[in-house]
Amino acid sequence: MGSDLVKKGPSKAPHRSLMKASGLTDVEMNKPFVGVVNMFNEIVPGHVGLRDIAEAAKKGVLMAGGTPLEFPGIAVCDGIAMNHEGMRYSLASRELIVDSIETMTLAHGLDGLVIVPNCDKTVPAALMAAARLNIPTIIISGGPMLAGKKDNQGIDLITVFEGVGALSAGKMDMDELCYLENNACPTCGSCAGMFTANSMNCMTEALGLALPGNGTIPAVYSSRKRLAKLSGMAIMDLIKQDIKPRDILTKEAFHNALAVDMALGCSTNTVLHLTAIANEAEVPIDLKVINEISQKTPNLCRLSPAGPYHIEQLNDAGGISMVMKGLEQKGLIDGSVKTVNGTVAEKLSKMVFTPSPIIADVETPYSPTGGIQVLFGSLAPEGAVVKKSAVADEMMQVTAIAKVYESEEDAVEAILDQKIKPGNCVVIRYEGPKGGPGMREMLTPTSVLAGMGLDKEVSLITDGRFSGGTRGAAIGHVSPEASEGGPIAYVRDGDLIKIDIKEGQLDLLVDAETIEKRKLETTLKQVTYKGYLGKYAKSVTSASTGAICR
Repeated sequence: MGSDLVKKGPSKAPHRSLMKASGLTDVEMNKPFVGVVNMFNEIVPGHVGLRDIAEAAKKGVLMAGGTPLEFPGIAVCDGIAMNHEGMRYSLASRELIVDSIETMTLAHGLDGLVIVPNCDKTVPAALMAAARLNIPTIIISGGPMLAGKKDNQGIDLITVFEGVGALSAGKMDMDELCYLENNACPTCGSCAGMFTANSMNCMTEALGLALPGNGTIPAVYSSRKRLAKLSGMAIMDLIKQDIKPRDILTKEAFHNALAVDMALGCSTNTVLHLTAIANEAEVPIDLKVINEISQKTPNLCRLSPAGPYHIEQLNDAGGISMVMKGLEQKGLIDGSVKTVNGTVAEKLSKMVFTPSPIIADVETPYSPTGGIQVLFGSLAPEGAVVKKSAVADEMMQVTAIAKVYESEEDAVEAILDQKIKPGNCVVIRYEGPKGGPGMREMLTPTSVLAGMGLDKEVSLITDGRFSGGTRGAAIGHVSPEASEGGPIAYVRDGDLIKIDIKEGQLDLLVDAETIEKRKLETTLKQVTYKGYLGKYAKSVTSASTGAICR
């Protein structure tokens, strides 16, 4: 056992003395040490309930004969961090979490990990840490919040963001916005739609590092606590069988996850995170593979923001296992892939696919192709990403007039001042991993446009990111980014941009000679940060490689 390094033999008497100072008995020290990474805090609504989940997981470890040892992890709430300096820390926090889990695990010789995350960057960080450390690990998340209700319709955080735009356009009064504010987020948990947090929690199941139900069981259900206990018990089986994350995180597992991603219509951020997780697992995945899988995978779900349904309804319809069962019928799931509780085929063998409005029949899907599209072209030589399932048909193939802004704040001000007109393309640059730094999510501009009713008439393009809650022709992750001299740095107001989401093309319709002239005339914007963001900006790579740090 890895913990033998800190507890076995006469030379480790001082180490054992320190453990006894922490309250451990000899009996506990003779059992496997299981780190329980509890990302609880009192700020993030998806994390305020994690004490109960971590305690349940620890009980599971105890029941199965292990010694649970809890330590904390941080978490950023993307919604609270949105549209100000705080959002620069969201993606950057992913690397901090991974590094801290690595530090605590290896410094103390742990034998296995139960990681308890929930929100946007904590879940991919948990998966990255599992792949990097490669000791037995299981993920048990906090679960989604329930949707709110208005006029018998589901509402969520995105409804509130869009309400701000509706208020600005005179389509809603302050009393209505206040109602949304007070009712859209009725419980703890990750925000109720297929936004980034829930997308990645679903990916934990699809990749095989979590038990069935982890992606969809609501945070407030008692079955979530039971799942945590079962996860604590399962880690002991993984330790006994010496099943490690890289035994599970194979190329075939990532292809399974990408197929599920496309069927669900997940956040565009899954592309960023799955690429980063694959890098830690030393499994090569490039953006072209993602398109190949998208082209053959039907889109089976239209969850908020792409449709009216929420995660609790996906859970009632059979959850991720039901989605995988449907895809299995089309030969899109590799059943031989290992998971934390048997192979995929074993888990799906007793299921019967039952189509519903929540999970469409594979023969009559919402779309014959997947929910995410990677675009390439003269504006994005290394790629850009769009949530195709949340784009209106009339915005799939357009030629738009560029309106260029050097930051998210400038763009939001222009939108609220009603300076953006139908047929415009809002280009927001210097928001990439290095240039931001931190690749801010831009839910505010997309939500305001949607609230103003312009999401079917105005497109957005950025080297930053868009929220999983974004709907409309919002194209992010444009690579190379502006601060690295990518083509997006040389776009000018009035340029024509051809967007062809169906064919995967994104082109700046400006001749090469003009672009070369602009390069000579342009000084790339550079922002210098101290502290953690400064360190992050120096080491982070392109969005096309997952914005990993090297």
